[in-house]
Amino acid sequence: MRDHVGVRHVVVTRPEVIKRVLADPDTFRPDNALDAITPMPVSAMRVLTSYGFRLPPTLANNGGASHPAIREITARALHPTRVAEQQPWLTGLVRRRVTALSARLRAGEPVDLYAELAADLPLLVLARLVDLPAADAAVVKEFSRAALELFWAPLDAPRQLVLADTVGRFHAMLRDFAATAGGMVGELRDYTAAHGLHRDTPVGALFFLLVAGQETTSQFLTLLLHRLTGEPAVLAGLARGTIAVDDVVEEGLRLEPPIPTWRRVTAYDTELDGVAVPRGRSIVLWLARAGHHVAEHPHDFVPGQRGSRRHLAFGAGAHRCVGAQLSRMEAAVVVAETAPLLRRAEVVRAPWCPDNLSFRMPDTFTIRHPALG
Repeated sequence: MRDHVGVRHVVVTRPEVIKRVLADPDTFRPDNALDAITPMPVSAMRVLTSYGFRLPPTLANNGGASHPAIREITARALHPTRVAEQQPWLTGLVRRRVTALSARLRAGEPVDLYAELAADLPLLVLARLVDLPAADAAVVKEFSRAALELFWAPLDAPRQLVLADTVGRFHAMLRDFAATAGGMVGELRDYTAAHGLHRDTPVGALFFLLVAGQETTSQFLTLLLHRLTGEPAVLAGLARGTIAVDDVVEEGLRLEPPIPTWRRVTAYDTELDGVAVPRGRSIVLWLARAGHHVAEHPHDFVPGQRGSRRHLAFGAGAHRCVGAQLSRMEAAVVVAETAPLLRRAEVVRAPWCPDNLSFRMPDTFTIRHPALG
């Protein structure tokens, strides 16, 4: 049992126990999934309230009867067939970006693979699958990173005020957009009205998609590319065709999962692995550590090794990530197109990740190519 910003958590690392928790949403509820790690002061709550901010149960925080239908509507928008249809377009976009970055590297310039390649790609793909508000990508990224920090990071009160204003302003924009949008949002609006749910249910689903549906993938892409700069044998195998891109992605998910931990809360007094856990206790599922339990070589990056695909990067059970196929497709395209850049890369600035319970949030990843003498 451990503390994090004054909150007592039971930390679970063994994959079989994590799966047990995720498979039993009656005992281990998802109600705390979006609770702020650092309790918000009244001043920050007033800022959010001034924008009408609410997060009714929709996806990650929904243990009620509406979850299957909301998930089904979302899953249709992210259906594997629709995801596969985006691959040629995404490949062309990534290829053009990599060509431009290659030219700059040959000229001796450093390039930031987070800011100039990975940061907005998942958002651009998501916008082709789901109706999104017509906001500049930089505005959406500011909001999504602010939300990850506001709800999952240790913070002081002044910082909470700044973040609450950013999140509240964008939430108000989402509400206006959700009132008339079509596609997935329109289906959610109709379902909400028909079943008497909170009117902000479509807003909550959009909020979750914009935070977890794109921000986590851009973070994963950045961390995976950084990891590959230190894996010359893997890069050589990709170049020869003896290592499959999909195997690289799965091993990356195992060792560099986009969400290292996730939370549940106990609905009853229970036990986990022989440990008594009282009602109302926060459970932290250490998904990243679980990945070290499943593979033959737990700490080594060995694409295709036994157990590599048994990771829990996307969770399990009824709340398993609905965008798993989308994230895999995006990562496969980026690895395939970017690997040649990495074979000669020198890391100028490695990604730095701030303290956060459930998200990595790398800020940059800068490389250069050494001069050929």
